[in-house]
Amino acid sequence: MALKTFVKISTVNNLSDARYCAGMYVDLMGFNLEEGSKDFMSAEKYKELTEWLSGLKYVGEFESTHPDSILETVKEYPGLSYVQITEEAHLQMLVNTSYQLILKQEIQAMGQLEDLAGKAATYRENNILLLLESDNLEFNEEVSQLVKDIAGKCDLLLGFGLEAGVVETIINQTGIKGIALKGGDEIKPGLKDFDELADILEVLEEED
Repeated sequence: MALKTFVKISTVNNLSDARYCAGMYVDLMGFNLEEGSKDFMSAEKYKELTEWLSGLKYVGEFESTHPDSILETVKEYPGLSYVQITEEAHLQMLVNTSYQLILKQEIQAMGQLEDLAGKAATYRENNILLLLESDNLEFNEEVSQLVKDIAGKCDLLLGFGLEAGVVETIINQTGIKGIALKGGDEIKPGLKDFDELADILEVLEEED
């Protein structure tokens, strides 16, 4: 079994999500390592959880942590392959480390996409994976065209506008490297509502 595109799962905070997504052969699994975040994953819990998993790569996700602190923190999390940040200014301080970098950008307006299109070639030169998320931008034809433009210049993961009925069309039309989905909270330990996440992943399953 495999998926038709590259998939990252973000902010995984429980074993139910982790085991389900690993079983669906996602490529990357992200854990929030930002102290004080509601989704913060302690080093102890990370080690316990990843003992159950195999066959995928792990991402340490940060928001505003300074690169010096990031590099100290990740020492406590064995097996991380990627570091995800949101501050573009921090890229230069991390780009020559042993970790592959993901730059997550929260898109509020079209102008941000236009700016990223101008920078995208530089991201590719530095092997930076760009992740776009948005809570308020509608994925319309104009947005789709800008996403396609960016995806033609660097590796791009799309994290918004994704629903089971349209995800394959979006992937094919934009040429993105893949998609990014978010894990969620368990209803209670061991009990998880997978509906939206599962619907998208099941659409992307390769047929045997």
